[in-house]
Amino acid sequence: MSESLIRVNKADLEDFIIRVFLAAGLEENQASIVAKHLVLANMRGVDSHGVSRLDIYTKRLEIGITSRKTELKAVRETDSSMLIDGESGLGIVLCTEGIRIAVEKAKKTGLAVVGIRNSSHCGMLGAYTMYAAQNDCIAIAAANASSSVAPWGGKEAYFGTNPFSYGVPAGKEKNIVFDMATSVVAKGKIRMALVNNQKIPVGWAITKDGKPTTDPREAMDGLLLPVGGPKGYGLNFFVEVLSGLLSGAAFGPYIRNLYKDLDKSQDMGQFLFVMRADLFVPLEEFKKRMDQMIGEIRQISLAEGFDRIYLPGEIEQEKAEERERNGIPLTPETINELKAVGNRYSVTAMF
Repeated sequence: MSESLIRVNKADLEDFIIRVFLAAGLEENQASIVAKHLVLANMRGVDSHGVSRLDIYTKRLEIGITSRKTELKAVRETDSSMLIDGESGLGIVLCTEGIRIAVEKAKKTGLAVVGIRNSSHCGMLGAYTMYAAQNDCIAIAAANASSSVAPWGGKEAYFGTNPFSYGVPAGKEKNIVFDMATSVVAKGKIRMALVNNQKIPVGWAITKDGKPTTDPREAMDGLLLPVGGPKGYGLNFFVEVLSGLLSGAAFGPYIRNLYKDLDKSQDMGQFLFVMRADLFVPLEEFKKRMDQMIGEIRQISLAEGFDRIYLPGEIEQEKAEERERNGIPLTPETINELKAVGNRYSVTAMF
C-alpha cells in the first residue's frame, strides 16, 4: 500500500457521495442521510464503515435487492415502542428514522424501544446513540450481521460481528459515545486491510483451519474472534437476541452477506433503546454528576506505560475535530475506488 494519504475536505466528500446516490436513484433527503452518515464514520476514524461502503451500497441499489426508496412500515406500535419492517430498505435511513422515533417517544413516555427487521447494513451504530445523547437521552443500540464469528469454543461461524453502542449526555463535558464490535474488530477493518494491501495483527482472526493469521484474505475466508473470549461471546449472543430474535429479523447464519449474496435482501435486525436522562433525577443534576465523574477519571494516576486516560469514544471525538480542521485522510486505493464508482454514474469527484 502507498504510504501517502490524501486529505479530502469533508464538504467535498459529502457532496460527491450525495451526487452519486442521487444518480443511483435515491431521493435527495435519503441520499443526504446516507452520505452524511458515511462521512461522519470517516470523520471519527471508523473508516471501515465510511465511504469505502459506497461501491457495495450502490451495487445493491442497481441490482434492486436494496430499495431505492426506503420506507418505514410500522408493524406494531405502542406509546413507548415500535416494530418497523424496513422492506429491504437502506439500514442507515431506517436507523436514522428509528432513533428519531425512539427519542420522540421517550421524550413523552420516559423510555422507548424501536426494533427494525428486514433491514440492511446500518453503518456506524455510534451515530444513532450520538443523536440520542444530543437530545438529552441515554441510548443503547445493537445490530446483527452476517456470520463470521464462531461461538466460543467452536470452529464454525454462527454469529456476526454484532456491534453494540451506547450514548450518554454530559453537561460542560462532551457527551459520551461508545461503539464496539463484539468481535475483536469489525469485519470492515479486515476488508479495508485487504483493499489497502496491509497485514492484520495476530489475534484478530483465524484461518478456516483454525490457525492464527495476519493475512486479511485468509481472515475473510476464516473466522473473526470474539473480543475477550467467552465474555465477548456472551455479549455477541445477547446482541443477536435483541436485534434478530426480538424483532423477527433473520439471525445467525440466516442473515445474507452484504458482499456475497447479491440475489437476496439481507433481512438484518436492529435494536434501539432510549430513555430520558432525567428519568430518575433532574437533568441538570444528572449532567453535573456526569461531569464530575468524567473529571475525576481524568485525574486518576496513570499506570506504567500510559500517558493519558481516555473516556469512551474520546479518541474518535478528537479524530473528528482534527479531521474537521485538516480534512479526512483516505488511501489512494480508496480514492481510486470512489472515483470508479463515480464514473459508473458520470459523477466527477472534486478531489
